[in-house]
Amino acid sequence: MTDHLLRELAPQVLGAIVRRYGDFSSAEDAVQEALVAAAAQWPARGVPDNPRGWLIHVAGRRMADHLRTELARRRRETAVVMEQADERVVAAPDAIDPVVEDDTLILLFMCCHPALTHGSAIALTLRAVGGLTTAEIANAYLVPEATMAQRISRAKASIKKSGVRFRMPTADDRDAQLGAVLHVLYLIFNEGYASSIGPSLARVDLSSEAIRLARAVHHLLPDDEEVAGLVALMILTDARRSARTGPDGELIPLDEQDRTRWDREAIAEGVALISRTLMRGAVGAYQLQAAIAAVHDEAARAEDTDWPQILALYSVWKRMTDNPMVTLSHAIAAAMVHGPATGLDLLKPLDGDPRIAGHYRLDAVRGHLYELSGDHAAAVSHYRAAAGRTTSIPERNYLIHRAARLAHPA
Repeated sequence: MTDHLLRELAPQVLGAIVRRYGDFSSAEDAVQEALVAAAAQWPARGVPDNPRGWLIHVAGRRMADHLRTELARRRRETAVVMEQADERVVAAPDAIDPVVEDDTLILLFMCCHPALTHGSAIALTLRAVGGLTTAEIANAYLVPEATMAQRISRAKASIKKSGVRFRMPTADDRDAQLGAVLHVLYLIFNEGYASSIGPSLARVDLSSEAIRLARAVHHLLPDDEEVAGLVALMILTDARRSARTGPDGELIPLDEQDRTRWDREAIAEGVALISRTLMRGAVGAYQLQAAIAAVHDEAARAEDTDWPQILALYSVWKRMTDNPMVTLSHAIAAAMVHGPATGLDLLKPLDGDPRIAGHYRLDAVRGHLYELSGDHAAAVSHYRAAAGRTTSIPERNYLIHRAARLAHPA
């Protein structure tokens, strides 16, 4: 309970401290210290009546200590400013920082500031807003952890150097940053829905926070088709969450899930949202993915899935991007319509693509298609190869089980 609450509050507290002091890097350190203090004290003493205020209070005191040290070291005559900061920080926690705007949403746009490269903005937001560790972000980008740590540090330095103020961007700046913001939310949701590393298949706190933030952006920009598409995609995908795992946390693939456990109210909301959005004209990647998710969700049984429609949607998406993951999904849909041999042929070009060659998903899909074709020996080989490469324990266990079932049929 405490861990979930702290993860939910962390970006809100960071936003409040950055807004007050303006130093992103130092604020993050102060908030981390406050979270550590809360994790140590709250289980024994109980959660405060105003946990957010408590964290802001403690983090603010850490920032005040940091500023005192810096002021003393630089011998600047700014004691009056420091005294004013102290007066704000030591106020009663319940009275601290009534925020009208959503600090987390402002922080989200700040992390996607034009001063940063696209990759750095995504990495910083995943760290500051999504709460992912540097190792998790590095794993998602297939780079060493040290490389990602340097990227995040440079991003923080760029934010500080840019002098950007902690406030909602202007309409023009917002439009320039929106693509990065949506991509970040997409990645945070994906990491929460299907964790790339560790013992759990899902991290509901991350996926739920991504949905909350996406809804907030949609509220801010209700007429943007891709924002609506992303919200619909998240809702429609998350609606299947309770059926994705068995009693021991094991992965259950889509075609084997108990669809009576899907959240039909959420599905209805997501289908209605994407249906309205698609009628507006321009279609983007998030809308296409939401439409694909809707086709899956509306099938009462796996065998009722309208695969030709899904293939058509993937074909449109594939023409819009050279993303190898899209090619991978397109191959699966083609296999379901035209047979596994067609899907396997479509996978061949990916062997020469350094972005995905050797990635476990390529082996996992090949294993699935070979299983459908009846070549169990090849399927076992690829399932085992995929199991050896994934860092997700539930996915690894699933792949090992799949290989064992084909290698040693009952």
